[in-house]
Amino acid sequence: MMMKYIFALGMALLLSAGSLFAQDPHFSQFYANPLYLNPAMAGATKCPKVNMIYRNQYPALGAFRTIGASYDQFVDGISGGLGLLITNDQAGDGTLGITEVSAIYSYHLTISRKVSLLAGFQAGYRQRTLDWGSLRFGDQIDNLYGFVKPTQEIQGEDQVGHVDLSTGFVLFTDNFYFGGAFHHLTQPDDPFLVESTLPMKMTFHGGASIPLGGSRLASGPQTTLNPGILYQQQGEFQQLNFLLSVTRGVITGGLSFRHNVTNADALVVLVGFQPTDEIAIGYSYDYTVSEFTNQEGGAHEISLSYQFECRPKKKKFKTINCPRF
Repeated sequence: MMMKYIFALGMALLLSAGSLFAQDPHFSQFYANPLYLNPAMAGATKCPKVNMIYRNQYPALGAFRTIGASYDQFVDGISGGLGLLITNDQAGDGTLGITEVSAIYSYHLTISRKVSLLAGFQAGYRQRTLDWGSLRFGDQIDNLYGFVKPTQEIQGEDQVGHVDLSTGFVLFTDNFYFGGAFHHLTQPDDPFLVESTLPMKMTFHGGASIPLGGSRLASGPQTTLNPGILYQQQGEFQQLNFLLSVTRGVITGGLSFRHNVTNADALVVLVGFQPTDEIAIGYSYDYTVSEFTNQEGGAHEISLSYQFECRPKKKKFKTINCPRF
């Protein structure tokens, strides 16, 4: 409870301080939430697919819980993929909430026998909510009894919303890929009490799926090395992720290191399990290595994807070969 009061008091001080700059939630398993990473990924696997992900960051504080869900598939008639993306983020045990629902279209272009290009466009509605009753202001503090006095602070709106536009691209071959995404193109203002600008988020990511050989039997398990890199910038915040995982048969294991440019942030351990062609499950744990330390519990993340059976396609188009975890 005390930690929640500290969070609420901090929010109140920020609201009283002047203009604010919002920041998007992030995921350690960024490739397990592909439409959130880049709208160009819609329909990239050709078959209808559902992705779900849950992140609990700093569980000892009850600070940040984020849920994401998406559906996408390739459609022959429009030469591209369609997708639906839903994201909900709760901070401070629900004191501050963000919900966004987006529709996505990705155009698929075959450049050559080996190179393909995806270009995505995303339009959504983003809503922020604030529970003013959970906030604690400085004028409520009694030296003896704590937060017991009524506040004289003027409360603003308890929810604000706006239309949100994003775009992105992915260029890929059989084993390598590179992409970029630009979210919040209009940099909207969604204030509760003071100006609060949502800066454009720029994302660049790339990676590979490199076969290492496998069993001599054709039906034996195969091994692939999956290096990846992710760079994101939003306002003054910058983040760099290095990922290296190995897939052997139905099991994936790997490490990721997240660096906030000026300081190290977290070492991420991840495991994945794909018992069938349709189902994939992933788990990751962030071990905090920054000055914040790991005493607040780091972060747990769970992902689940289900790929439906494909119907025969009229046009032949390669699928992007990138790791699910």
